[in-house]
Amino acid sequence: EPFFLLMRILNNSLALLRSPRAAAPIRSLLFGSKKSSVSRSAAAFSSAMSIPPPSISTSEEALAGRLWIKFNRECLFSMYSPFAVSLAAGNLKIETFRQYIAQDVHFLKAFAHAYELAAECADDDDDKLAISDLRKSVMDELKMHDSFVQDWDLDISKEVSVNSATLRYTEFLLATSSGKVEGLKAPGMLDTPFEKTKVAAYTLGAVTPCMKLYAFLGKEFGALLDSSEANHPYKKWIENYSSDAFQASAKQTEDLLEKLSVCMTGEELDIIEKLYQQAMKLEVEFFHAQPFAQPTIVPLLKNHSKDELMIFSDFDLTCTVVDSSAILAEIAIVTAPKDDQGQQINRMLSADLKNTWSLLSKQYTEHYEECIESILNKEKADKFDYEGLCEALEQLSEFEKKANDRVIESGVLKGLNLDDIKRAGERLILQDGCINVFQKILKTQDVNAKLHVLSYCWCGDLIRAAFSARGVDAVEVHANEFTFEESISTGEIERKVESPIDKAQQFKSILQNRKKDEEKSILTVYIGDSVGDLLCLLEADIGIVVASSSSLRRVGSHFGVSFVPLFSGIVQKQKQEETWKGLSGTLYTVSSWAEIHSFALGWE
Repeated sequence: EPFFLLMRILNNSLALLRSPRAAAPIRSLLFGSKKSSVSRSAAAFSSAMSIPPPSISTSEEALAGRLWIKFNRECLFSMYSPFAVSLAAGNLKIETFRQYIAQDVHFLKAFAHAYELAAECADDDDDKLAISDLRKSVMDELKMHDSFVQDWDLDISKEVSVNSATLRYTEFLLATSSGKVEGLKAPGMLDTPFEKTKVAAYTLGAVTPCMKLYAFLGKEFGALLDSSEANHPYKKWIENYSSDAFQASAKQTEDLLEKLSVCMTGEELDIIEKLYQQAMKLEVEFFHAQPFAQPTIVPLLKNHSKDELMIFSDFDLTCTVVDSSAILAEIAIVTAPKDDQGQQINRMLSADLKNTWSLLSKQYTEHYEECIESILNKEKADKFDYEGLCEALEQLSEFEKKANDRVIESGVLKGLNLDDIKRAGERLILQDGCINVFQKILKTQDVNAKLHVLSYCWCGDLIRAAFSARGVDAVEVHANEFTFEESISTGEIERKVESPIDKAQQFKSILQNRKKDEEKSILTVYIGDSVGDLLCLLEADIGIVVASSSSLRRVGSHFGVSFVPLFSGIVQKQKQEETWKGLSGTLYTVSSWAEIHSFALGWE
């Protein structure tokens, strides 16, 4: 059947987008660089199926690098912990830091012992020397902790029991470095030097995540240090972990892991991956186990449990990997008749449909570029100018509506079966972590949260099917709608959300209706990625930009909008004890939905 052919084509083409390395160029080839209800559809499918799968070799990247990317979610959970945010902001209570130092001393001693055991297992003199050097760096770290005690007059001689998170981590390290690893012979039965070398490799697999995480946090925190801020109490801690010496030590650990694992089998590399992942999880537990009794800005939901949270999101390329217009175009092309014989309804032939889409796409791309350049030719604002931005986006709104006029008049959307559209929605590939965030928000107890999706999508049924298939029925969808006769699209669209202005009006209307019904204060969050989202992003108390298009940044910056990495903005808010407020002119950028999860929900 045509629909199942459609899904095979979709699966083949979308599989290419799963690779981070392949995603950007392929997405550009398939869907262009612009975002709208028309932009990717027409040109996409005239050439999409002729693109060969890219040749991607994971061996081009070192093992540690691949594992760091794979388990980056755990890194974000550590970075967005209340402890880490407060430390970076400089207002972490000194008693909490004292407790942390006391726990870290226990951990570092186990770390040094693990290195000692690993060095005994290495069969290469250079490897033994390298591991010994790493152990020396841990001993230097312990000396640094001693200096903290002296500088801040910390009394860590007080009885501080090892907490359960520290104990689990130290036991894990010592068990691994002693050869007690699943799939490995008992320590006393490791007869050959090669078998013992495996223990050294496994130990490096367990310690490398810690070194990499602290090097990463050091760099992130260090970038936020104000040179004029002489009184940051944890400046010395940050400078140590952001220093060239510590960064080099972390890199040395990764390089040694690569060397020790180069001759390992696939099964043995799987063991290293499991150890790496376990170490990352234990790091998250360690950060979240620190005693914490002070106001903090994270996680968002926990700190606004008394408010009503209204979370808005764009759909196309914010929640999805592929633009919905591309999916609808694919259905139209694949299900279109090849000739006039046996037609029950008056539809364009498949070949004519492809040509029409190609023409629509060409027209859209050319006119879109002209529209953006026209906006940018206006005088650049020297400060945030919301009114000027709204006026400029009226021009883009008119363009978007005319583009939709051409699509409707062409007849390319006529004859699509509603069941095909729903099945395509159910199988639509969504951005990693998106659904998990929505599900967690809706399931979080003691939180009054509402989820809304605002989209240019021509067919709201596609969006509802995508969420419903994943158990997120509570999302309210605000989009355009196909008109149907006996479940077959007429080619007409019930036009509700076509432009940035329409989205902003929908946003304000929804918010106004809630304010009438609720006495609670309302906190709004908007998540988007394109120029079409710009006004809503700015209207919301917290505007979060996911992997934004260049047009969004160019247009926003032209009208005085600031784009700030989310973590940097959170640390600043924590430092100054500021509240979130809309129309501030500041938007917060994230790399993934995992970062949104870490900020909004924290670690469970």
